[in-house]
Amino acid sequence: MAIKFCVKLEKSAAKTIAMLKKAFGVVCFSDKHIFRWHKAFAEGREDVNHEPRTGRPSTSASDDNVKHVRDLMNTDGRITKTIGHEIVSECLEMRMVCAKFVPKVLTDEQKARRVETCQELLSTFEEN
Repeated sequence: MAIKFCVKLEKSAAKTIAMLKKAFGVVCFSDKHIFRWHKAFAEGREDVNHEPRTGRPSTSASDDNVKHVRDLMNTDGRITKTIGHEIVSECLEMRMVCAKFVPKVLTDEQKARRVETCQELLSTFEEN
């Protein structure tokens, strides 16, 4: 609100920064943020709340997912976040990697294939 007030008084961004630093000291916004907000208010922005964004939502708590979890909880009230995590991590043997669940343990076939690939690469390097 202080930045908006300074814009209404037609203070420059530099003067606004100086006034805010004097008034708020070390708990003041960074110069970068003050410049950005000063510009936005000078261009006519009135609201300080986040504007709606386009694209995929940043959360997986969609209405469908919430309904699914609620139905699951109503079916079996013993299910908790801890039990859900236990099922995914121990029973399904999966863990989080880059926000995706992947198997913790490779199958024997996958291990053998990795060994073969490494041996092929090693022999290629030894030949050169």
